[in-house]
Formats: sequence, structure tokens, C-alpha cells
Amino acid sequence: MVAILNVSGIISPTRLPEVTPEMKHSIWRFIDSGSLNAAQNMALDEALLLQFQPESSLPVVRIYRWEPHALSLGRFQDAAEVLNLDRCRCFNMPIVRRISGGGTVYHAEEFSYSIICAPHHLPESTSIKQAYRLLNSFLIAFYRNFGLDADFSVNSVTDMNIPMHSPFCYAGRETFDILIGGRKIGGNAQRRLRNVIFQHGSIPLLNRSQEGVQFMKKPPPDFSRRVTSLADEGVNLADDMLVYPLKQSLQSALCIELIDSDPDEAELEYADRLESDKYCRDMWNLHGTTS
Repeated sequence: MVAILNVSGIISPTRLPEVTPEMKHSIWRFIDSGSLNAAQNMALDEALLLQFQPESSLPVVRIYRWEPHALSLGRFQDAAEVLNLDRCRCFNMPIVRRISGGGTVYHAEEFSYSIICAPHHLPESTSIKQAYRLLNSFLIAFYRNFGLDADFSVNSVTDMNIPMHSPFCYAGRETFDILIGGRKIGGNAQRRLRNVIFQHGSIPLLNRSQEGVQFMKKPPPDFSRRVTSLADEGVNLADDMLVYPLKQSLQSALCIELIDSDPDEAELEYADRLESDKYCRDMWNLHGTTS
């Protein structure tokens, strides 16, 4: 049985933005869409974002898995510059481009999540940087629930030689990346539209970074000792055993109530169009354009 700890007892309130009373009764949708392929996952993420109405929609938290394993490029990456495309083709490795920035991510045994909300669903004083930190706070709570020494990179003593940005996501280290024992776990990125915040990221169950880095054109040297996963940290639980503590951490850290939900008909129809017209096409995935 997984023990869920009281988040307020393990996260110092001075480290997180203040949560307003209005948030304490917020109801958010929780969508567990299971395992989808790369194009389906990114199409559904974007459909949920574009169908979201800031003044009337409930905020959304979605969790999902990737089947088969895949590479996702950051929005502004040049596929030919950062990937060994011949090797990708040789191994039939799916490549998809995210709508968020950042480096390339290899999606294997992991939970991915996406969060869609409006700024008014967060504290009024929350800046872009504070919002990123607040939305990542549930991950700190989730990892600490298992007794892991998780913290933001900004609060940790790290090797000054580690680059902030890297073409391979796990080799870089930014302010609000999450570290366990000084090693990076997962990655997160945010995109903002007018009055809408979109954030997504990964929770690695197993450490498959060495498998993923072989598809990079210039693999970063000696990065493997700087990354970790739940299994590396001694947490070996089936997927369904992780959903409950994940939901509890979200509700506690963000002071929200999650209700189980599915994508509605309009969201699914939009996702189908995006999948066929955008995320199944090399024009977008390799070149970053839809025309």
C-alpha cells in the first residue's frame, strides 16, 4: 500500500507561491487517456488546449503513456540538426514535434502529464516563472510522498559545468527542473496562449535515457550519471499503483478537487483532425511548419 503524506508537512510554504482561498474549492478535470502513439498524444494535448475556454472551461489535468516509444522535439528545434535521422529511420523511431519549447525527449516507460488552465485559476500575483514553479510543485510532492529527496534545481547544489540548455532535454538543467539527490528526473515545459497556460512534462518510471540519446546527432558526454528515474530511486510500482498518489499530490499541492473525465466529442474530433493534418506529417514533425 502506498502511504500518502500530508503535503503541507513536507513542503515548506516559503518555497511555493501563496495559494488563494479561491483555489481551495477549484474543480479540475482529470483525464487518464492510457497509452497512445506519439501523434495521438500530441494531437490530444493540442486539442484540449485549443478547445479550452478560459472563462467557462474547467481546468484540465491529463496523464498518458506512449506506445510505441517515441522522440518528441521541442517546438523550435531543427530535426536534421539535432537528430541522427538515418538512425531514427533504421530503428523505425517515431518523431513528433511538441507545441512547447525545450530539448528532445525520449518517451519510453513513463507517465506524461499535461495541465491546461487560465491565469485566474492560479494566484493573481503569480508571474510566468511562479506559475511554472507552482504547477511543478505537485511533482515535488509526488516524489516526496515516496520518501525521495526531491527539490527544484534552484534549491540544490549542482555542478556548475552542467549546461542550462541542451538539445537533449535530460542533459540540461534549468531553474525549476526537479532533482532527486542531485540528479534530474523527467522534464517539463510550458506554453502560453492568450489567457491560457499549457504545461506538460514527464515522470520516468524506468531510466531509458541511454536508449534515447543514441538517436541524437551529437550525444551529450557523460550525462547518464546526472539523470534518474523512479526505479533508480527504489520505487517499483505498476502504473495503476501510481495514479492514486499522483492525483493526491495534484489535489494537495494545487488545492484543487479532481473529477474523473474523458475528452468530449468536440475535443476528440479536433484531435482527430490535428493527428491527420499535422502530427502524422513530416512537414510539421521534421520541419516545424504546417504549410
